[in-house]
Amino acid sequence: MLLLTLLSLTLIIWILATIDALIGFRKMDSLEKAEVAGQGQKLSVIVAARNEEEHISQSIRTQLNQTYKNTEWILVNDRSEDDTGKMMEHLKSSDSRIRVIHIESLPEGWLGKNYALYKGCQRATGNLLLFTDADVLYHTEAFSKAVGYFEKHDLDHLTAAPNLSAKPFWLKAFVAFFLFGFSYYKRPWLGNNPRSKTGVGIGAFNMITRSAYEKVGTHEYIRMRPDDDLQLGMMIKRIGLKQRIVTAMTLIEVEWYQSLKEALAGLEKNTFAGLHYRISMVLFSVFGVFVSQVVPFFTLFSNNQAVAILSAVNLIFLAFLYVMVTKKMTRFSPWMFFVLPFTALIFIFSILRASYLTFRRGGIIWRGTKYTLAELRKNTLR
Repeated sequence: MLLLTLLSLTLIIWILATIDALIGFRKMDSLEKAEVAGQGQKLSVIVAARNEEEHISQSIRTQLNQTYKNTEWILVNDRSEDDTGKMMEHLKSSDSRIRVIHIESLPEGWLGKNYALYKGCQRATGNLLLFTDADVLYHTEAFSKAVGYFEKHDLDHLTAAPNLSAKPFWLKAFVAFFLFGFSYYKRPWLGNNPRSKTGVGIGAFNMITRSAYEKVGTHEYIRMRPDDDLQLGMMIKRIGLKQRIVTAMTLIEVEWYQSLKEALAGLEKNTFAGLHYRISMVLFSVFGVFVSQVVPFFTLFSNNQAVAILSAVNLIFLAFLYVMVTKKMTRFSPWMFFVLPFTALIFIFSILRASYLTFRRGGIIWRGTKYTLAELRKNTLR
């Protein structure tokens, strides 16, 4: 029977994924437990922003209050149409450690954010670089603990998983599901395994040495990748450099989106990219999520005893893995597991929606700029 076969296969997958996560999470440290650093090497914080007038002042002010003082900021205004540039200049006037770059036009073959970060690095003078976003909030010791951890482990790259805050219930459930899926699909803990070539990077916090950044080819090498943060971390591991991923639930916070509608719109730019712009990968992902995370909830009530038992065991392992990921990677309630089949369906919808819109538009529209599918595919890393 096909259903029994599928449930048996998904059970094997969940058992292996649970064991993998149990081992992997034990090797993932919390940045809160790190020792603070002295005022040693200079840290260059590079922030690219386009139309971020609502968030950038608060974000930068939490950074200016850091206990790690040997820091400079390169704020890059990426063709903003609001008052982002003016706010950057106002921040600059209040602190001599801030420099501002205004980008008026985008060269062919570049995504806006990637070009902005690249130009920011050219102006940076520190040997340690931090790429972060314009809506991230920091606890006062975040930089100091990160630099301390970085130096203690002699790293080339450090990325940190922040607390992704959300207010509406369904947005919380969707964010929790997204992190759950990211964890078992990307297995981020492999970034801490020196024998693995699998790497990870998170846009809210990517700290890297200048030498490592240059070795991987800078943002020029990933100039047309909307998932530049992830790709940066992946390249680090591909060439054998030393990487760590940590959690920073109380040190770094970002409100990813304000509503579920915004989240679906935001995922338009990188969902299809994460599937390498391949229809086969889209279909495989949709089928896999539906069979493994929706079907068992309904077949649990099957009249076929074997199907019902297999479904129950699937759900036990699925629940265990979901709770483990939720407790490690979020501050949300693990009880959200009970709406998992619905958030899985929303996620399936987001994949199909993003893929359809990319094809219909002939590319992606990100922050008001259109990038054609032909350009994106041409510059996708193999």
